[in-house]
Parts: sequence; C-alpha cells; structure tokens
Amino acid sequence: MYEAETWRTTTTTIKKVQVFINSCLRKILNIHWPDTISNSLLWERTNQLPAEEEIRKRRWKWIGHT
Repeated sequence: MYEAETWRTTTTTIKKVQVFINSCLRKILNIHWPDTISNSLLWERTNQLPAEEEIRKRRWKWIGHT
C-alpha cells in the first residue's frame, strides 16, 4: 500500500483494498472457492493486519506520533 498514509480513506476505499488483499492472499495460499476460510483466519495464517489497521498505523507514524 504505497503512500497509504496520505490517502483520503473512506469505508468504500478501505473495503476495496481489503477485498483485493484477501483475494491475493487466498491465491498465494492456494485456497479456492469450495475451500473457504474466514478473513480473520486468513490474516492469522499470513500474519497480516486488516488494511484499516495497517493504514491507521502508517498514518500515525507518518504524522510522527509513533
């Protein structure tokens, strides 16, 4: 997520980014349609944070608060 800390984040934007990331992670793990897993389990298996949390962390770091 290049320069995500400067994005104007709306719920629609965050959802679109999260759907794309989840899709990529499922392809990497070779998880196809009949074999579904929850998003939280997907993030746990790949050691990822939800996109909203990642953007929030980057924004605070960019502003200089962490």
